[in-house]
Amino acid sequence: MKTILFALALTGITFSASAQQYKKASLQAAGLTCAMCSNATQKALKTLTFVDKIDTDLNNTTFILHFKPGANVNIDQIRQKVEGAGFSVGKLVMTADFNGVKVENDAHVPFAGQTLHFVNVKPQTLSGEKDVTVIDRDFLPAKSFKKYAALTKMKCINTGVMESCCGNDKKGTRVYHVTI
Repeated sequence: MKTILFALALTGITFSASAQQYKKASLQAAGLTCAMCSNATQKALKTLTFVDKIDTDLNNTTFILHFKPGANVNIDQIRQKVEGAGFSVGKLVMTADFNGVKVENDAHVPFAGQTLHFVNVKPQTLSGEKDVTVIDRDFLPAKSFKKYAALTKMKCINTGVMESCCGNDKKGTRVYHVTI
């Protein structure tokens, strides 16, 4: 077996697991009023270890974060960097690479080392790159959060952590609420 793996390595053939991961994110920052504000936010976002590069759209105050392949993306750290620069997240859309992930309304789904709680979605199987919008408090305007919070009866939407409604074995674990 070692001989076969060594021979494959010599020929340049590699195997990679089709790991489910985040590819990029579209981040709309709220409160930016000038190029200096945008620059401060971009500099803060560049310090994230999982970010490979950032494209900006100053007209729409949007940053496209491209993630390093295989990197563990921390969604809360993205928000913290924006807030640390003095602004807030207006909208965060994550582009994720799904591999046969079954979702339905109010389902908790493990993904890329995190738990996603799908809100206002029809039962379906996600494969390939799909955009999911983070709808947790502090990731969108209060009015939009209130609208999404009304679409679920699960208490975890208000806290961002699993509650007794989510199953006692994971109570207190961070959960990200998303929609498609």
